[in-house]
Amino acid sequence: MMHQFRKRKTLQDLFKKKTESLPSKVNTKDTIGSDLSDMEQQLKKLFENCSDFVIRPFFVMDKVKILLIYIDGLVDTNLLDEVFLKPMIFEGKPQGVEETSSLGKIIEQHLIAVTQVKNVSKLGELADGILKANIGVVIEGEANAMLAELPGYEKRAIEEPATEVTIRGPKDGFTESLRTNTTLLRRRIRSTKLKFESFTIGELSQTDVVMAYIDGIAADSLLEEVRSRIGRIQIDALMGSEMLEEFIEDVPYSPFPQIQNTERPDILIANLLEGRVGIIVDNTPFALVIPMTFWSGLQAADDYYERFIYTTFIRFIRYVLFNISLFLPSLYVALSTFHPKLIPTSLLFSVAAAREGVPFPAIVEALMMEFVFEGLREAGVRLPKAIGSAVSIVGALVIGQAAVQAGIVSAPMVIVVATTGIASFSIPRYNFGTSIRLIRFIMLILAGVLGLYGIVLGFIALTIHLVCLRSFGVPYFTPVAPQIPKDLKDVIIRVPRWALNQRPTFLAGKDKIRFPKGQKRK
Repeated sequence: MMHQFRKRKTLQDLFKKKTESLPSKVNTKDTIGSDLSDMEQQLKKLFENCSDFVIRPFFVMDKVKILLIYIDGLVDTNLLDEVFLKPMIFEGKPQGVEETSSLGKIIEQHLIAVTQVKNVSKLGELADGILKANIGVVIEGEANAMLAELPGYEKRAIEEPATEVTIRGPKDGFTESLRTNTTLLRRRIRSTKLKFESFTIGELSQTDVVMAYIDGIAADSLLEEVRSRIGRIQIDALMGSEMLEEFIEDVPYSPFPQIQNTERPDILIANLLEGRVGIIVDNTPFALVIPMTFWSGLQAADDYYERFIYTTFIRFIRYVLFNISLFLPSLYVALSTFHPKLIPTSLLFSVAAAREGVPFPAIVEALMMEFVFEGLREAGVRLPKAIGSAVSIVGALVIGQAAVQAGIVSAPMVIVVATTGIASFSIPRYNFGTSIRLIRFIMLILAGVLGLYGIVLGFIALTIHLVCLRSFGVPYFTPVAPQIPKDLKDVIIRVPRWALNQRPTFLAGKDKIRFPKGQKRK
């Protein structure tokens, strides 16, 4: 135990020494001095070999030198000319301003037409602000510098999410801009109870991360746990929410995702209203939802935009297709190889006649076809959209037909694999469906070795794993195991809206009531 502790401490010390030795590391103890020439040299040395770094010296009232500092491409240079250079160079000191006022105060209060302006006294704070799409203003003789927010970088417009398409729901989705994403949430919850707590992760990237929750609805214990896990992250650069997910999930070796991701603001808001916590990372359009349960992976956005009768029917079909996707190939292999007496006689004759000329056993045949199908699926995803779907569909038809005619695989196996693939597309969450695809291969091998006994053993092991799995302290199989009868209204079935007046008891904090009872029209 002591050896592991010393090893962990040594790794942390090495990481600390490594980050402190990086050339772009700024010493935050360096204060901004009154010697402007020295400050200019320090900034040029700090941003050495940075071709996008711009430092623009000019004079105000023909006597006071000012440095205007920014990163080309991060700020709006047209607005920079209008709200900074023209007022300061051509207009000068406004009339009626007291002579005792410092030039920095005059510029901040009378000459800079920007909403957010703040003063900094450390060189590190100035450099960090410039790298976050601010412009820096350093005035000769002043002990503080100013940072004015003037972003002007290109960003993607709000579009419909490609991975979570709905028929009746809203068509807006998250983008790579953090502030745009928080705005999409604020438009839906216009209350001061919607909170956004900010974090900065990454020694080099300085990535902004926001934890979103609704005060009073999210449990305090869940909030503290999320803050603690985010605060422990030490990394040089955080490139997206998927990296953050791997650092904070409970069981990294489980095939099942313990954190849900979504591109849809409405899905995130719906989860926040249930007591969950959202995490939004700058430069990524996927938000994280904490915690996640097994049943969340099988729920789609359209479940809440259609009438409850239709939703319940679709969910029933989805659960049936989920079981087909997981067990159908292994059941076929087990029955055809070890238990042919369980197959009806007429069907057994058809299967035996189809497999008469096939040189491989059923398990090899199934693994070959599953591997080819997964390859076609992956090729369809990676190829351009214009030809991706065509290649995957035509490839499946040509390869399947040719394989049957050549006698390499049997026609029933092609039907089983095709049906399994279609069933797997019904799973709404991509990462959840990927875990089922992985487990399907394990079930196939167990069925090929032990028959139905292997499938039963695999099912028992899978059930034990799911029951023991937790997501931020919440059992993964909640509210089925442990069973919470009140929360079963939105699991396999969905009751009408007026019956969902309580938030999930395993999530909600102090505010557990959505709305009072008696909302059904009589």
